[in-house]
Amino acid sequence: MVIRGTVTGGRVLLFALFLSSPTAIMLVVLAGAGRLDVWPAIGTWVMVTSLLLPLVRSHLGELSGLANWVRTLAHGGDIATAPAKDGMALAEIAAAVAALRRLWQHRSAELAETARWNASLLENLPDPLLLLDSSRRVVRANRAATRLFGRDPAGGDLAAVLRDPQVTEAVQAVLSGAAPSRECEFSQAIPVERTFAARIDRLDGQPAFEAAIALLTLHELTAIRAMERMRADFVANASHELRTPLAALSGFIETLQGPARDDEEAREKFLGIMAEQSGRMSRLVADLLSLSRIELDEHSAPSEAVDLARLATSAAEALRPLASPRGMDLEVTLADGLPPVTGQSDQLAQLLQNLMENAVKYGNDGTTVEVSVTLAGDLPAGAGAALRAGPVVKLAVKDHGEGIAAEHLPRLTERFYRVDTARSRKMGGTGLGLAIVKHIVSHHRGLLAIDSRPGEGSTFTVWLPAAPA
Repeated sequence: MVIRGTVTGGRVLLFALFLSSPTAIMLVVLAGAGRLDVWPAIGTWVMVTSLLLPLVRSHLGELSGLANWVRTLAHGGDIATAPAKDGMALAEIAAAVAALRRLWQHRSAELAETARWNASLLENLPDPLLLLDSSRRVVRANRAATRLFGRDPAGGDLAAVLRDPQVTEAVQAVLSGAAPSRECEFSQAIPVERTFAARIDRLDGQPAFEAAIALLTLHELTAIRAMERMRADFVANASHELRTPLAALSGFIETLQGPARDDEEAREKFLGIMAEQSGRMSRLVADLLSLSRIELDEHSAPSEAVDLARLATSAAEALRPLASPRGMDLEVTLADGLPPVTGQSDQLAQLLQNLMENAVKYGNDGTTVEVSVTLAGDLPAGAGAALRAGPVVKLAVKDHGEGIAAEHLPRLTERFYRVDTARSRKMGGTGLGLAIVKHIVSHHRGLLAIDSRPGEGSTFTVWLPAAPA
């Protein structure tokens, strides 16, 4: 198939007159010199012009066809729809344009593939990335950023998703041209505290993504900062908590090596105390390590489906030998048709064990520890987004002990906080049990509530989000 352009008669006549103008000038000169009469001169010029008309029409048609073909190529047309190429010059022009088009198509395909590769790279980078325009609008966000903010922030102002003044100040400095890049550190408190390092860089060259001129990169430091805090806390708390049993062990060893070397009765007594103190240190170290592991993973929500009712039954059976010598019992009530919860089985088992063991230790002799697992109705005021997103399972552990005064309740989940230090240590407590419970609940995006009155006992209630159906 070939393309020929259509040419108007007026345009053909105009070009024919233009081409015959040298002949007209020569005839005018001859007529003026008296060598040629006027009418033969006019007739000659008309005849030359008439002879040029078909030639002009043909060439103009080919040129118009070439122009139309080039315009078709510019709009994505096929090279095969080439114009007629009767003349050598036109044939060369058409061939050159076709070669240019093929080169352009090849380069366009390469650029498109590079753009797809760059977009895929940006989308799959593990750190959250945001592309910003000059008005601080988020032009594009990668998958990691969408996961972090819970939605795609593209199209909105950066301040709508990051309200930290340090980040805003750094971004504004780069967008205004005051600095090519800035770095800062900030924290987000919801749903759990997370720490990030933010770096904002101005992009050079022509914007590739809807006028994006700056790139904001977020790198999470939560685990690093948690490890730093845990290291400091471990040194401070462990040195304090381990000092007493270590001093006791050193004293008893010194006594056994000296005055009580041959005293059989003293040796047996001291060895029993030493075993008790070493056991206390072992429990303390085990709880510290457990708390450290939970805190390291606290920023990432679990995703398993866990049968909380089965774990509650198993934990109660395991603690009955501890309760029986004091005439106590553990009564477990399970609602019918309970859904599994979203969680981590080992941590939830530890939560149940810590709550039930505390209830047995601080409950009065001959009483019953009441454990219930039900489907929650109304949620407390402090329930987060994860609890409000769907069904919730409620766990309650109630003891009938001496109860706890109201002024102690806000601090019960602090590390090493004890209402009665001497009694807690006598019962083998490390002061970390409820701190571990608090962090497990936080890791599971749940809620912990403590209700207690002196003389009436205590109730520890945990709300956990049910697993998706």
